[in-house]
Amino acid sequence: MVSEQTIKSDTISNITGKEKELTGKDRPVAGGPTAQAQKHSNKPVTSNVISDITQGEKKITGQDDPVPGGPTAFAQSVASFKTNPVPDHSGRLDSHTISEITSVEKELTGQDEPVRGGPTAKAQSHAGEPINSQNLHDITEGEKKITGGERVKGGPTATAQSELGKSRS
Repeated sequence: MVSEQTIKSDTISNITGKEKELTGKDRPVAGGPTAQAQKHSNKPVTSNVISDITQGEKKITGQDDPVPGGPTAFAQSVASFKTNPVPDHSGRLDSHTISEITSVEKELTGQDEPVRGGPTAKAQSHAGEPINSQNLHDITEGEKKITGGERVKGGPTATAQSELGKSRS
């Protein structure tokens, strides 16, 4: 999926701000989310760009899951702001699919931000990857974290599975 949005200076500036919130440092970290975003300056925000920013975020946090409201989440919000609302059904954990998972998670939790280690975080850790049994398992584990151990009909895992099904039709 290719978004109409591009990595512009204001986007990089916002990602830098989010990175500074995480590190407490005045300057971006080499190989961190800002550096990853800068590599894609003036290019479309794609799932590969999101994946690179996620890897940069992992470098500074040491965590597998992106931080809610952090650099990856901001980049995804840019990517999900599309002028064409009809998504490509790529069968991947792209920004559209992750945005759908986030919406379902918010409905389940009643919170504005995704839960750390929840389904959105698990999906973000696989950003850009084809939907497969391993990342569906991870999303399910995140879903169980927010539901008390149960999968929910129409929940985050079902949302990812639905996207996979649409990509095959």
